[in-house]
Amino acid sequence: MIIESIVTTLDEAGGANFAPMGITIGEGELLIRPYKDSATCQNIIATGAAVVNLTDSIRLFAESAISRPHFPTFPAELVTGIVLTDACSYYECSVMHTNTASERATFLCKILKKGILREFIGFSRAKNAIIEATILATRVRFLGVAHILQEYRRLTEIVQKTGGEQEAQAMRYLQDYVERQQ
Repeated sequence: MIIESIVTTLDEAGGANFAPMGITIGEGELLIRPYKDSATCQNIIATGAAVVNLTDSIRLFAESAISRPHFPTFPAELVTGIVLTDACSYYECSVMHTNTASERATFLCKILKKGILREFIGFSRAKNAIIEATILATRVRFLGVAHILQEYRRLTEIVQKTGGEQEAQAMRYLQDYVERQQ
């Protein structure tokens, strides 16, 4: 099962990267599959580490998908990395095996630490809609603006019916981005 997360990595100079990414969690390990040309991939190759943050803050997903934000963090304890202050829980991971033979690299990582910062209440339908809208925004060059805006009409209705201000802001942020791609 793929779990949506925010993967935080550091480059060789200590610069932070925040990337929303579906990961697979197993018993004591997890799988991260970034595109080879991504900062996440390059940073994991450079440091051999990542922090996988599980959060219910939908703003983090929307902003990190389409911009280069900087969010509040604190240093990881066991790996070269950072933890999102707004994470519900997180995994500090060290790479055990790397495969870069295809378009998406595969990093099988050992979980060195699991931290819990606060309770995860769950996702509303609106937050789920924002996750889907975020994924679509990252695929605008493949799917096209018209197709995504059509999907956004349906997702916006869900956000309006079941969300709050945070979800409405995230939806507007993503829609503005996609419309600028025309």
